[in-house]
Amino acid sequence: MTQDAQEPSTAEGYLAGSEVGLATLARVREVLASHPDVVERTTRSQVAFRRRTGFAFLWRPGQYLRHPGAQVVLSIGLPHRVGAARFKEVAHPNASRWIHHLEVHEVGDLDDDVAAWLRAAADAAG
Repeated sequence: MTQDAQEPSTAEGYLAGSEVGLATLARVREVLASHPDVVERTTRSQVAFRRRTGFAFLWRPGQYLRHPGAQVVLSIGLPHRVGAARFKEVAHPNASRWIHHLEVHEVGDLDDDVAAWLRAAADAAG
């Protein structure tokens, strides 16, 4: 396996080289500190935050797109659709789940609304 194909051992390794990505990771961890049972799992394609199921995911769109709109995307899974125009895309992969994709351009994008959505997603995943 080549170095590029290996899974990063840490979330920081996955987001290395992205100041916005690392700041986003720190902010997501800060918000989710209220849920001490959250487990973080890092793969080649994302950093996943889980309780009983996965509920939030950080990923680098540059891995998949030629011209990404942001360095990092925060995807939040909720049992309902959030009607906020700030999401780049909202998917409904099954009857009980909505995935909201938020492009993060600066850590300030992770405001109180995003924190509330993250906490709600963690609550629903537990």
